[in-house]
Amino acid sequence: MEKNCEVFNITGRLDKKSFINKANQKEERVILVKSFREIGVMNCILIATIIFLWISVFFINGLIGAYAWALLKMILPILGICGVFINIFLFIFCLVKRKKYNKLLVNFILNLVLIFPILMTMNIIQFIYPIDIERVEPSITIKWPFAEETIVVWGGDSIQDNLIHVTWPSERWAYDLVMEPYDIGSKNNEEYGIWDKKVYSPISGVVIAAYDGEKDIDPGSEDFTLLEGNHVYIKVDETGTYLLLNHLKEDSVTVKEGDRVNPGDVIGRIGNSGSTSEPHLHIHHQRQDPTKVLHPILAEGLPLYFEGINGEAMPKKGDIILPDTLIN
Repeated sequence: MEKNCEVFNITGRLDKKSFINKANQKEERVILVKSFREIGVMNCILIATIIFLWISVFFINGLIGAYAWALLKMILPILGICGVFINIFLFIFCLVKRKKYNKLLVNFILNLVLIFPILMTMNIIQFIYPIDIERVEPSITIKWPFAEETIVVWGGDSIQDNLIHVTWPSERWAYDLVMEPYDIGSKNNEEYGIWDKKVYSPISGVVIAAYDGEKDIDPGSEDFTLLEGNHVYIKVDETGTYLLLNHLKEDSVTVKEGDRVNPGDVIGRIGNSGSTSEPHLHIHHQRQDPTKVLHPILAEGLPLYFEGINGEAMPKKGDIILPDTLIN
């Protein structure tokens, strides 16, 4: 009889504890739903979107990270600016009508968060695309694309040495190369040292795109059609990735789509075509086929190193490079 009473008491206590736990869980759900309603469905979706995009950039990387970065830096700031103006109008309306504006306040703050990355796009806040070079594969090591002394104006892994490139995933390890004289302010392309210099294939592969139909523009002009201008794109034999060489001279490209190239083959001459401030060679390595991406920035850049030069394998801004063995 005493045992039965003890069992009954224990069971009763368990039932009571279970009831309290269920009540607490129900109360937590009610609080959650209430908070959700207070914030608003659209605001919650916006918060989740922002969190997902930043997680994609910092932890997922790859092509998903590249798309997320483009959305954060170029698309969402425009939506945020529109949202701020709409919020200001609705806020005034709520004040006049004496209605609650809690959700509007949350939305206003979220729109300010959306606008913030535009400061990075404009390089007011200099923020590198956050990826560790040690975690990115594959990298390639190539020959120097010139047969004479060249200067690296942008290159390397840091924002100090490669500001205009490291802020974008597609050009994360890109280089801009020139020769003396450069940065002279002249409107005449022929006065720049690198103008009309031969460009050599720095690696073995197959040409997947070759174009030289765009006119060369005057230095400082923005009268271009293609961002990359005249170019040669090579699919690398070793990795199946892609090497891009941009801003070549009009009617100078000596290869065509489908051609096989090897180090030392002449592929074109330096011009001033595309989005460029003066004659130079832009070169970078990426995972995606550049002929199939929606936009040049929507690709995953990959590390690019050089061999057979007098400097470091990854040259930096200001380095003066001379090939150890001139390409014949």
